[in-house]
Amino acid sequence: MGNKNTKSKDASRVCWSELEGWVRGQVQGLIQNLLEEEVTELIGRQRHERRTGIDESSIYRNGYGKPRRLTLSNGTVTVRRPRVRNLEERFESRILPLFVRRTSTVADLLPELYLHGLSLGDFDLALRGLLGEKAPLSASTVARLKEKWQAEHVQWSRRSLEDLEVVYLWVDGVYVKAGLEKDKAALLVAVAGLSDGRKTLVALEAGYRESESSWSAVLRGLRERGMGAPRLVIGDGHLGIWSGLRNVFPEAEEQRCWNHRLINILAKVPKRLQAPARTMLRTIPYAETVQEAVRLKGVFQKWCREHGLHPAAELIDHDWDRMVTFYHFPKDHWRHLRTSNVIESPFAALRLRTAAAKRFKKVENATAIIFKMLLVAEKRFRRLNAPELLKEVFLGVRFHDGVPVKNQERKVAA
Repeated sequence: MGNKNTKSKDASRVCWSELEGWVRGQVQGLIQNLLEEEVTELIGRQRHERRTGIDESSIYRNGYGKPRRLTLSNGTVTVRRPRVRNLEERFESRILPLFVRRTSTVADLLPELYLHGLSLGDFDLALRGLLGEKAPLSASTVARLKEKWQAEHVQWSRRSLEDLEVVYLWVDGVYVKAGLEKDKAALLVAVAGLSDGRKTLVALEAGYRESESSWSAVLRGLRERGMGAPRLVIGDGHLGIWSGLRNVFPEAEEQRCWNHRLINILAKVPKRLQAPARTMLRTIPYAETVQEAVRLKGVFQKWCREHGLHPAAELIDHDWDRMVTFYHFPKDHWRHLRTSNVIESPFAALRLRTAAAKRFKKVENATAIIFKMLLVAEKRFRRLNAPELLKEVFLGVRFHDGVPVKNQERKVAA
C-alpha cells in the first residue's frame, strides 16, 4: 500500500520540464508489459508461475533479446522482446515484429520532412528534435528507405485497377529538373474520383515533358491494368494529355482547368488593370448555367476591347467548349471539376515544382520520394460531394446545367 502511495506522489511531482520524458517512460513500460502479456497468452502461464510436470517439449520463457529502440511519433523508447523456447516455428510478436524499428506514423513523417526541404544530411538533426536523442534514424537509414520506396512504387504501378469504378480523372504534369538529366522530365500524375466518393492516386510515371506519346503510355497502362474509361478528365491546357486521351479513352469528356486559363488571360492584361479583370473572370465559371457563363464572357470581352486588350478577349474564346464541359455533370460536383486542384494542392504546398526538385540527381529518385508523399497526402484527400450522384454519372446518366436530363424532360412534359 505504501509503495502505491509513493508512486502516486512521485507522478504528481512531475514538472513541466520533465513531462515529456515521464510520458515516454510510461509508454515504454506499457509496451514492455504488452510484450510480457503476449508471451503469457502464448504459453498459458504467468512469468513467475512454475511449470507443472517435467515435459521437456512444453513451451517456456528463455530470457530476453537484446534491448531494442523503437521510434514512435512521440519519441524513442527502449524495450526487450521476451524469448520463447520449444516452439515449432520462431516466435513472431504481433506488437513488435522482428526488425521493425519505427511505427508507420514515423515512416509517413519521413517523406514529408524530405519534401519540406531537408537534405539527407539534415535528417539526423531534425529527427532528434522530433523523436528524441536516441532515435535510430540517420542519413543511411533514409537512403535505404528511398530504395524501399522505389521498389514499392514499381509494385504499386503494376497493381490491378479492375475493381475501381472511375468517374472522374484529374491529370497533371509536375516538372523535375534533376541534376544529371539533360532535359526537364515531367512526372505525370493521375488521381481518380470513384463512384463511392473516394479519391485515389492511380498513376505516377516519368515522361518526356508532357508529350502525346508520354500521356498515351500512362493512359494505356491504366487501361491494361483494368481501369475503365472515366466519364470526365480534368487537366490543364497542355495538348499532350488531350491527344493521348483521344488515343486511349476517346469516349471520355474533357474539362480544362479554369485556374490555368485565368492565369494565361491575366498575363495579357497590364498590372494596373488586373484587379478588375480578375474580378470579372472569376464570375464566369461560377455562373449557374452555361448560358449565363457565355453572357459573362461577353461582358469581359467587351471590357477588354474598350481598353484595347484584344489578345485577352480572343484567348478566352480559345477552347471554350472544353472550358464549360463541367455543366454537363451534377451541380454538386462542379467545385471539384472546374480545376485540377486535386493534384495541384499537395504539390503547391511543398513547392515541388521549384526548390525540392533541385535535390534529385535522377528522375527515378524524385519519383520514389514524391510517390510516398502522395500516398501520405491521399489519406487526407477530401471526399467528393453527393456520392449517390457519382453512381448515376458512372452509369451514364446525362446532365444539363447540373440537372439530370430525365428530370428536365419530366418538367417539359408537365
